[in-house]
Order: sequence, then structure tokens, then C-alpha cells
Amino acid sequence: MDQLSAMRAYRSIIESGSFTKAAERLGTTHTSVSRQLGQLETQLGVRLLNRNSRNLTATEAGAQYYRDCVDILDRIDAARQRLNTDPELPSGVLRLSLPHAIGALELAQWLPGFMQRHPKIDLDLSCDDRMVDLVKGGFDMAIRISGPLADSSLGSRELAVSERVLVAAPQYVAHRGLPRTIDDLQSHPLLAYAADGPALQLSSDSGEEAELKFGSRLRLDSILALHAAVMAGQGIAAFTFLTVRDDLAAGRLLRVLPQHHAGQRHYFALYPHARQLTPKVRAFTEYMRAHYAMAR
Repeated sequence: MDQLSAMRAYRSIIESGSFTKAAERLGTTHTSVSRQLGQLETQLGVRLLNRNSRNLTATEAGAQYYRDCVDILDRIDAARQRLNTDPELPSGVLRLSLPHAIGALELAQWLPGFMQRHPKIDLDLSCDDRMVDLVKGGFDMAIRISGPLADSSLGSRELAVSERVLVAAPQYVAHRGLPRTIDDLQSHPLLAYAADGPALQLSSDSGEEAELKFGSRLRLDSILALHAAVMAGQGIAAFTFLTVRDDLAAGRLLRVLPQHHAGQRHYFALYPHARQLTPKVRAFTEYMRAHYAMAR
């Protein structure tokens, strides 16, 4: 038995959830994957999977062995890539999980420059505002926008911190006027973003704080839908400055109460394991840090 091949087969079974999908992923057959798993279990002397006609689940020993397989195989792949890759030209497919704010609204700001700087890296982007399982999803890294990061088994690096600013479309301001104070803002529709809860906390440069309840007519759970609604002149909303900076610069959106902000959000790069980063992951991380530093 080729133990490394068997470990790759087992990892693929766990991550894809079936022998057939694992075989497709590895470019082999269902029979070969099943045989490798059987040989692996025999050699280890433990059962790795509970199988029935509907699903596969790892045993307790199998779950631990899976984590060890991921760590070992990723280290081997990283070592090979470091030997075979010019460090000045990182290469390969980089699978990224990005929130919609970065993968859609900010895409035009960072993508062209990265693709030009790293012509040998192919990007495979998946946009999702939920926290996905990086290991099971087969992602090399993710970027998330959040408050301070809670303790996690994931490796992480902070890329930027951005204030959340209030904005509105020019046609909205032309129709309803521009609020000049917190009291003025009370009479304007504040579009509700589900992740913010029932109210928005505002702080001023002078230390003044206020709580504003969202309007009830329009509530959205998508940052893309929230952006579209604001652009359509339906009200005022809060976004990170990094997300709307191009809209502000081009006049597509206007700052509302520029002396106030709705807190801060941190931009984090997350990695499946806290280990030495591969050249392609390091290249993207460093590029995005420099990109956000220039944006600020």
C-alpha cells in the first residue's frame, strides 16, 4: 500500500462525503478508493468510517486521523511547492472563500492588480458571507470582515481595520435632503442589515454616542442587496469605508454625518492551519495587506 496515496484517498472521502466524489476528485475509480480505505484501516488496526447506504461519518479515531492527514499532506505539498517554485513567481490554483463585500463590491479595486502581479496564480473564488469550513471546502484561505476575532483553531492575520460609514445615493439626498445631525437622521429611513441586529451604534469624533433603530420597511440579509437598495435611493445604510470608497470617490454615494461612524470592522485572512504558508497564499495575503494600506 502507498500510504500517502491512501491518506489522500481518505481525506478526499471525508471532504467530499462519498467514495464516488472522492474518486472523481482524485481521477481514479470508486473501487480503488474503497480498496485504499480498507488497506488503511487494516494497517492502522482501527475503523475510520461508519458507513451505511445514505452517508459516511468518521469514527472518533477517524476524525483525529483525518486532522493528522490534512496536516501531514499539506506540509508535504508545501515543501514540494517551495522546492519547485520560484519564490518570486508563486504559482498554482488558489482557492479563496471571500465575503460578498470583497468578492463582489470590492473586486474591481484589487483583482486586476493581483492578476497582473501574479500571472502564474489561478484564482478560484467562492463568495459567501457565512463562515464556511475551510478544510472540508478545500479552501487555501479565506478573508472575513468582522469584529475582533474570537479564539479559533484557524491561523489568522489581520489585513486592515476600517470604519463603517453612513452613506446615501445622490438622488436620495436630492429628494429627502442631507441629515446634518443625529436628530435629523431620526426622520430618515435607516436600512436594516440583518447582521447588525435591531439598532446601529454611532460614535462621533468628539466622543458622542447614539443608538439608532433600523426602519421596518426594508430589512436585508445580503450586503449586495443592501448596497443595491442604497444605490437605488431607498435610504441610508452603513458600510465599511473600504467597501464604498470607490462609490464615494466617483460620487455614486455621499457620506452622511461624516463626523460619525458606526464602529469598526476588522479584515482577517484565515488559514486552515497555523502552519508555514505556501507561496501562493503568502502572495495573496501580502498583496491584500498592501492594497488596504494604500486604500486607507
